[in-house]
Amino acid sequence: MLLALDAMGGDNAPKETCAGAVMACGKFPDLEIALVGDTEEVKPLVENAPASVRTRLHLVHAEEKITMDEPPAVAVRKKRHSSLRIAMQMVRSGEAVGCVSAGSTGAIVAGGVLVVGRIPGIERPGLGVPLPAVDRISMLIDIGATVRCKPMNLYQFALMGDVYMRKIIGVENPSIGLLSNGQEEVKGDELIIETREYFRKGKLNFIGNVEGGGIPFGVADVVVCEGLTGNILLKFIEGTGEALYSLVRDEINRRFLPKVGMLFMLPMLKDLWTRFNYEEIGGTPLLGVNGAVIKAHGRSRARAVCGALGVARGFVSKKGVETIAEELSEGVRTE
Repeated sequence: MLLALDAMGGDNAPKETCAGAVMACGKFPDLEIALVGDTEEVKPLVENAPASVRTRLHLVHAEEKITMDEPPAVAVRKKRHSSLRIAMQMVRSGEAVGCVSAGSTGAIVAGGVLVVGRIPGIERPGLGVPLPAVDRISMLIDIGATVRCKPMNLYQFALMGDVYMRKIIGVENPSIGLLSNGQEEVKGDELIIETREYFRKGKLNFIGNVEGGGIPFGVADVVVCEGLTGNILLKFIEGTGEALYSLVRDEINRRFLPKVGMLFMLPMLKDLWTRFNYEEIGGTPLLGVNGAVIKAHGRSRARAVCGALGVARGFVSKKGVETIAEELSEGVRTE
């Protein structure tokens, strides 16, 4: 299985992306990775990898890269020799079965639409991230692919989230919630109210409006919202987790007895932090495009890049794109 990795994408590229590729090949014996980027920078970073890994790393030169501050669609169109665009072209041509990038979200979405192409019938793609809840995994979609949405976009996010949770995660009849400022039917703006009408006509397991405070408790298997709201919510969840971890660490360092207790609590705290650490999640699929495109966190280091490659491998193995396209074409769970 060959995956294309945008070696120049992300805050810590190419050092951490290359280290993550080496780690992933060591973890998954069936994996081959095309490192797309400036070969002069990339080659020294992987030449000391174990021989069993090095033979499965392939260098693909790209003389350009897309930075975080560039207009996404313009950069994808103009920079035809960028690492991100070449990686996506490899997916479109079939040379690679999927691609991973920790680069600009906007550029990844633009490339997914303009280069890879959309699944027939899907108006706009959505980024869905599985979030750990108290007793389940809950998918939040969209987290930034489509900032402003129409009711149809939100309903299609729900359809794709439903397929993903059923076929990829293995949840039978996933519950779908629409993120709003209250559970009552009268709550929400015009977008929320109009979207509810789509759910009433469809066959999804729609449970109504849900509030943000219920997401950590697994209020629904799939929580749907427009990209602006989802991105803000996700960043708030990440920031809160990091702040709480820092506060606990500081308080323990200031007191003697907590340090003693920490010896007994350390395994539990490590397990808890692992559940909520974005590095363990790795990456999120761009649902709605006609190829496996995985967005990794912009701050990804080696372990997170390895995790994102693992997500891509699993998504491809379970035929995520083909399953979504097939079910949507057959009208499964639609009106």
